[in-house]
Amino acid sequence: MTRIALVASGDLRESANLQCWPAQSAMEARLAEVLAERGHELVRAHPVKPEGHGFIASQREGMDIFAALNPEMPLIVAEAVWQYSHHVLPGLTSHRGPILTVANWSGQWPGLVGLLNLNGSLTKAGVPYATLWSERFDDTFFAAGLDEWLATGKIRHDTRHVRPFEHADLAPEDRATVAGIAQDLRRNKAILGVFDEGCMGMYNAIIPDELLMPLGIFKERLSQSALYHATLQVPEAEGRAVLDWMRARGMTFHLGTDPATELTEAQVIDQCRMYVAAVRLADSFGCEAIGIQYQQGLKDLLPASDLVEGMLNNDDRPPVTRADGSLIRPGRAIVHFNEVDECAALDGLLINRLHRALGEPVETTLHDLRWGGADASGSRDDFVWVFEISGAAPPAHHPGGWAGSESLRQPPMFFPAGGGTLRGVARAGEIIWSRIFIEGGALHMDIGRGQAVDLPPEELRRRSEGTNREWPMMNAVLTGVSRDQMMARHKANHIQVVYASSAEGADRAMAARAALAQELGIKVWLCGT
Repeated sequence: MTRIALVASGDLRESANLQCWPAQSAMEARLAEVLAERGHELVRAHPVKPEGHGFIASQREGMDIFAALNPEMPLIVAEAVWQYSHHVLPGLTSHRGPILTVANWSGQWPGLVGLLNLNGSLTKAGVPYATLWSERFDDTFFAAGLDEWLATGKIRHDTRHVRPFEHADLAPEDRATVAGIAQDLRRNKAILGVFDEGCMGMYNAIIPDELLMPLGIFKERLSQSALYHATLQVPEAEGRAVLDWMRARGMTFHLGTDPATELTEAQVIDQCRMYVAAVRLADSFGCEAIGIQYQQGLKDLLPASDLVEGMLNNDDRPPVTRADGSLIRPGRAIVHFNEVDECAALDGLLINRLHRALGEPVETTLHDLRWGGADASGSRDDFVWVFEISGAAPPAHHPGGWAGSESLRQPPMFFPAGGGTLRGVARAGEIIWSRIFIEGGALHMDIGRGQAVDLPPEELRRRSEGTNREWPMMNAVLTGVSRDQMMARHKANHIQVVYASSAEGADRAMAARAALAQELGIKVWLCGT
């Protein structure tokens, strides 16, 4: 019998660890059963705590656990929840035994999201690992992969959907557009405003400066304390004016009176003040894009930043003025990269410039690859992903725009100070998806095509209730990429999505962006058909 160690990385927020523990405990019990059936013993490398959960909840705790672990022992990192990768990454970088990351296929808590972030972080760090996912851990795919790992320490996944991008047959005007954007970036350069780096341990989301500099892109390192101070300087009347603007556009706010559990008008007004402050800081520092970390530090001071982020990423957004009364970038989105994901920042900046030049929609967002499956209503027979992020989708992605968007209170276990989301169900249409990631010390981009699709109301309810109903959702089909191919290849919890006006326009924009990324020195991979 082989003894296999298990570690479980968790959240930094104890409220989340406690609420999510039952799902994690059930997953671990099932894994132990499956391994016992194969003659192996699964042994937790750290005990369940008296507090009532068994998660590693800090980087130091993770280091101490790995220091006492046999570095040659086979190791499973099991995740049924969102987790902070830096809790276990230091130990994994020096572990010599075979590593397997495993997640449960469920939308309840973002275990798949946590798995993909850890995988992306391990890829960036150059740590070898194998990965698997399953709903019940009894399917043929999971069983075959587990048996392969037990025998060899590795798993070979099907990634035939990926091929290197070599060149695109662009129209002369598109070639000129690509060359012009690349030349302008290198000559005039651009700034990413980073309000504190490394949100939620997302090592994979930090691009080293030396990889950005050759592209003509640099970071302005800002502090969330500056954003907090600037927010407090915005008069309440200005925040209320932003709220009135959104209401006039038809957006619905589901308000209550108990700030501990309900969305209050005061919370929303503070979010609107944060929006005004963020726009002014971006303008003051000349940032083409900004990213707010929020989760650490700011979560104890202000309501959630997600409503702010969705507003920023929309061309049609509430006006903000400078001290002299002039408007700041009127009618233009200020690219925001949620959770300070710098890979999404670079991608979003390129999308904004290129799509504006091509006359295509510029509104972009990153979503989590939250979950997915067949349409239970039977209206479709293909695999439909659930992309979902914590309330930061631009209204342009929703049917009816602002009028098709609503705001609900963020879940208290993640957002103790409350604040509203910018929620909607993404409209049907042609999309381009992408992800910039780091492997082998270099920048790479995966890019492909797909469609956001409409589903019947009962199926939308099922999906929403199976995840976080407060958050915006895109139901997406990825062209020529299966579920398991996507999971095997993707190097991040986030996926970047942007619409195009037509299938032809999407194909054109995808080819042009691949060419632009290649021109800037990024290794581009086409995914799917």
